[in-house]
Amino acid sequence: MNWYDCIAWTAILAQVLFIYNAVRNYRYALAKYQRPTPSAVRPRAAVIIPCKGLDAGFSANIESFFAQEHVPYSLLFVVQEESDPAYAALREIADRLQSTSNALDVQILIAGRSRHCSQKIHNLLHAIEHVPPGTEILAFADSDICVNRDWLSHLTWPLRRSKHGATTGYRWFIPIRNNLATLGLSAVNAGVAQLLGNNRFNHAWGGSMAIRTRDFHRLNLPALWRNTLSDDLSLSQAVKRAGMRVVFVPGCLTASYETTTWPKLYEFARRQFLITRVYAPATWWLGFLSSLGSVVGLWGTAALAGYAWSVDAEHRWLYTAVPAFFLIGQLIRVILRQSMIVKVFHNRAASVRPAVIADILGFWFWSLLQLVFILSSAFGRTIRWRGIRYRLVSATQTEVLAD
Repeated sequence: MNWYDCIAWTAILAQVLFIYNAVRNYRYALAKYQRPTPSAVRPRAAVIIPCKGLDAGFSANIESFFAQEHVPYSLLFVVQEESDPAYAALREIADRLQSTSNALDVQILIAGRSRHCSQKIHNLLHAIEHVPPGTEILAFADSDICVNRDWLSHLTWPLRRSKHGATTGYRWFIPIRNNLATLGLSAVNAGVAQLLGNNRFNHAWGGSMAIRTRDFHRLNLPALWRNTLSDDLSLSQAVKRAGMRVVFVPGCLTASYETTTWPKLYEFARRQFLITRVYAPATWWLGFLSSLGSVVGLWGTAALAGYAWSVDAEHRWLYTAVPAFFLIGQLIRVILRQSMIVKVFHNRAASVRPAVIADILGFWFWSLLQLVFILSSAFGRTIRWRGIRYRLVSATQTEVLAD
């Protein structure tokens, strides 16, 4: 057996393992996402939602937090300044819905401008100072997601176990406009979402995550956050260092309606991967190597197979089998993740369908695009987020840059 035979069989085995992991995560998601949570075990929670500007579907998104069936819970919305258009919109929604909501307490807070951490974290820390006494769970959400009525109950339920340090959902981008850049955003994000499952490698996502209040303070997260940019990755690292797990909750997969352009997609993707490189370098390297392997494994081995046939190489059938396995393996994983989301978002089937088709037909292109995004994040440490420029000095130090 020559060196290529060894590499070929190793690559084929790797594809089998990737498929196995995708099937495992698929079954976990479908088994868990509709499982009800006992109404008798619902600790008091505070939901903190930082807002900046008016996201697509802002009113519907915010209204979904007022409609939670969880009792008891508080709602804390926080903006940088009163002039933010989100402030007036939040006031109007609160005045209209507070009397009919299960939320026991609704606050709309003004945090002021951050100087040493991301504006989002500054807003979160300000809101935490106003959390009602007796709050057992701190839940965090973004204003660009629309949640189901049982979202908070699902998010808090796993935290009854001490070994579970934090819980997380994840977003699923649903295109408002079916242009290529928006479909690409949905496809690339879907590939990341598929990695979440019943394992120890999960990271929390700040748009839908929760932690026990006592653990939040025991892990010294307020001090950690004061000079950082990423709320979720820093929380994930602190939880794992304490020997606890981040639990993925399929029932907290949330719809995020979005439309974007190529420049905005590039800015978003590079920012996400760059933050990962700084805060979770091992995860970044794993993502880079797996993305590189997917691209080279499909296109590089296809080129070698073509060459092998052109020269009548002895093992040309094996040369052909490798790209075939990569193609089939990647297609199976795409079909699994899109099949899963069609079942989870069955009431949004018409909205989801274009992105499903685009991912299945264009998975070979989106994998190339993702590799470009990851490579671009390997250089530099400056990002723009919600109109503010930051320099990520390290995982524990962030500079807020003047425009």
